Amino acid sequence: MIIKSYEINQKDIKNNKFFLLYGKNQGLIDETINSNLKPKLSKNIYFYEEIEVIKDKSSFRETMSNQSFFEDDKLIIISRVTDKILDIIEEIVDLNINGVSIILTSNILEKKSKLRTFFEKNNNTICIAFYEDNNLTLARIALDFFARKNINISQHNINLIVERCSGDRINLLNELQKIESFCLKNKKISTEDLLKITNLAENYDLSYLVNNSLAKNKKKTLNILNENNFSTDDCIIIVRIFLNKLKRLLKLTSEVPQSDNIDTLISKFRPPIFWKEKEIIKSQIKALNRTKIQNLLLQTNKLELLIKKNPTISINLVTNFILEQCCEN
Repeated sequence: MIIKSYEINQKDIKNNKFFLLYGKNQGLIDETINSNLKPKLSKNIYFYEEIEVIKDKSSFRETMSNQSFFEDDKLIIISRVTDKILDIIEEIVDLNINGVSIILTSNILEKKSKLRTFFEKNNNTICIAFYEDNNLTLARIALDFFARKNINISQHNINLIVERCSGDRINLLNELQKIESFCLKNKKISTEDLLKITNLAENYDLSYLVNNSLAKNKKKTLNILNENNFSTDDCIIIVRIFLNKLKRLLKLTSEVPQSDNIDTLISKFRPPIFWKEKEIIKSQIKALNRTKIQNLLLQTNKLELLIKKNPTISINLVTNFILEQCCEN
């Protein structure tokens, strides 16, 4: 059956176990899962990518059917689903295994999608579309946030924050967290302060570049380099992003030996790591040990000095650094 995204909190979903959440608004999808679905379904959560389920169907079925003394129920969340998983989902819905709930998430699913059609027409399943936020919606989220946090800010500056987030709820939440940290000592924030601590939306692409470089993802890194024309100012931003992410990795790797579960370690890390970054950070931890991270920090600091001394060749310096980093064994 179809329900609207805003109706999920009004519905009694105790008897519903199968959910398909799709659309461009990943921020609202994450918020709906964390605030509305997880508390009502189960604390025993298993995360999968669609490709994992398809490649090893027997292992997935075993996870669903296995009963544990410590688990009365379980919630399975499968990300980035397509029509390829439909036959498995149909089987699960038919079996209606006691104590198992499933949430599927996807980007855009066209009307002709068989998976979407199945969830829309089946009375035992719930299908919810999540459309992109507009600036008015994001401004309301920001206004409510500042009211709750008792932070004094003008409407002009709220509009400025929203514009710099380029219509992305996740970007907005990220910026609001930074502003909250800034305002711990001062409950008022100026336009000048905002311009210093918030990112332009384009900077998220630079962050994506750095993340993939640190994860040794050569193909994606090369694609980003080939598809973007970076400026001299971008080079400084890239270096700063490298430094921030390397410092975070250094702190994370110092705690890895004391934790058997990297997922738990990342979830407990402060400041919080957003859902979108968790998988790439796990890849970075696997690709870089503590010694390599420390060496990279030294190299990045040297790179920053080189760029400041030689601004005319800064793009070449940064590009070479990134290529050496992502291609290094």
